Amino acid sequence: MTTPEPIDLVILSSSILHGEALTETAGFVAISNGRIAHIGRADADTNQAAEWTARAKQVFDVGDATVCPGLVDAHIHPIHGADIARGLDLGGITQLDDVRAALARYAASTPHAVGSDWLFAWGLDPVIFGDGGFNNSLFDGILDDELVFITLFDGHASLVSEAALQLAGVTGTEELPSTGYVGVDQLGKPNGMLYEIAAQELVRGVLPQLSFEQRVDDLGKLLRSMAESGLVAGQMLDFGAPDTLEVLEALERRGELAIRLRISPWVMPGATEEDLKAMLAMQGRHGRRWHVHGIKLMMDGTIDNGTAWLFEPDTHGESLHPLWHDPEALAAAMKFFHEHRIPTTTHAIGDQAVSFVARTIGALHKNGTVHRIEHIESIPDSVLAEIISAGAATSLQPTHCALYSRADHTDNWSRRLGSERANHAWRTRDLRDAGAIVALGSDWPIAPFDPRAIIASAQTRRPAGRPDVEPVQPQQALSARAALEGYTSQYWRSVGEEGGIVERGARADLTVVRHNPLTTAPDEFAQTPVILTIVDGEIVVDNRQALTAGVTLDSVQRA
Repeated sequence: MTTPEPIDLVILSSSILHGEALTETAGFVAISNGRIAHIGRADADTNQAAEWTARAKQVFDVGDATVCPGLVDAHIHPIHGADIARGLDLGGITQLDDVRAALARYAASTPHAVGSDWLFAWGLDPVIFGDGGFNNSLFDGILDDELVFITLFDGHASLVSEAALQLAGVTGTEELPSTGYVGVDQLGKPNGMLYEIAAQELVRGVLPQLSFEQRVDDLGKLLRSMAESGLVAGQMLDFGAPDTLEVLEALERRGELAIRLRISPWVMPGATEEDLKAMLAMQGRHGRRWHVHGIKLMMDGTIDNGTAWLFEPDTHGESLHPLWHDPEALAAAMKFFHEHRIPTTTHAIGDQAVSFVARTIGALHKNGTVHRIEHIESIPDSVLAEIISAGAATSLQPTHCALYSRADHTDNWSRRLGSERANHAWRTRDLRDAGAIVALGSDWPIAPFDPRAIIASAQTRRPAGRPDVEPVQPQQALSARAALEGYTSQYWRSVGEEGGIVERGARADLTVVRHNPLTTAPDEFAQTPVILTIVDGEIVVDNRQALTAGVTLDSVQRA
């Protein structure tokens, strides 16, 4: 008689969300060789659980904690983000005087960057400038003659000091490969604003760099924090650091990555045919828990900085141009990768940018390759219809709406758009109701990565735990199920693959949380403890003591 194959792990729970319908069932999940070997129901044969647990190397009884499909963030920048999230975090500060005070305290109490005279900060909200122009007069009287580099909260612009401009030799007359640019005053003198990556690079080249070992350490800590928040994987939409693969390989030499990374390198404006072929050759590169698959494209910039691509100008007369000098060059790049069956995801924020990308996707011959549109911050009904007609997948970030815009339209984003377009903000519900795939994510470090808070904000249209804040376009709120699917099955559909469902034969990526995300109030779920995070059948996070501790864990926010 053949001896039954041993099982690696059996999880017993009275709340398992299984199948495409996320049906809640009491029973157990058996895992073997990184796959779900069996899902047993408590109301089935009473001897069934005993038969499986007897063969298991480990048996975990999580009581009434809920076993969910593993949560996946559709948009993160874990390596490139380290260049953004340096120094003082200015996130949440919305008054100019408060920013100045925070910078003055930081400069007085914190050593400058190691081996340099630079002061770094990030997360600056342009709402502090009111209706005035963006410029580095912010530093007057507090950081005179200092080398200062501040990244705005959206990551698409930086504010630097006069000393930094002079050190980098920035004149304001530079010709850039994209429509990004150096901000100048009425006399043509640089005013400290660097719009989009091409302009930011003019100064980034003279910034002090963290050591390779420090960057590897920081990535390991970040991915660990992500796993502790319940994430099993994330899609890394960049290849910003030239030594990205070396960093990943160095971290894997130390052990396993805490979460799996799907890397879609970006193809930036000005890319040549040789560049496209080089990115094609990168496809398939992999380690144990990372692999390169897909491409990231950038159609426009951001509304906050006036670099989005709108049909009509914003209230400053800006946001009228795509990031590519020739938008048809982006269309050609997408077609190139489509013909090689490589999925793309394209940053498109303004309504004309989204329309162009949707029509580009719709014109491609159908070969089974899925293409996704990223962000989609404000669109009219006609553009939403173009997305549906094209069969494009979508990916949105609920906390960009909840944290950085306001229901009364007093934020910078809404003021730039005007009320009519601001009322079309992040149309997650309309997209789902129309049949679009809607994946969810954070865009870390642009916003905190904790999926529990983002799943909550997707349902409330306001910051998690802040019932005092008026929701932004509450009619666009997702149901609890749609919000969870945005981190599970909808994500996997958005990249053209199967996954995100607890079923026999599926990859054993599981997130076990104290409270059921489908029935728990959103604000309470945002604080629910993560009991287990399981990647490929391996327990990455084990917090079973939270089942009996009687306390909740603090939400993991910015790393």
